[in-house]
Amino acid sequence: MFEIDFQAFLDALPNIGKGYLGIFAVTAVIVLIVYMFNTIPEKVYEHERKKDEAKKNK
Repeated sequence: MFEIDFQAFLDALPNIGKGYLGIFAVTAVIVLIVYMFNTIPEKVYEHERKKDEAKKNK
């Protein structure tokens, strides 16, 4: 019916692990880039807002 070659499965595990590690690494990089794109503009706008408030208070 259906047989699994256990030794072939064990031989494939390192390649499977490298694949999952690659997926994890790419996902982590994408998350970091999205995080940077969200936080950098907020800090710039906050800095500009503080400068504007300082000019108004003078």
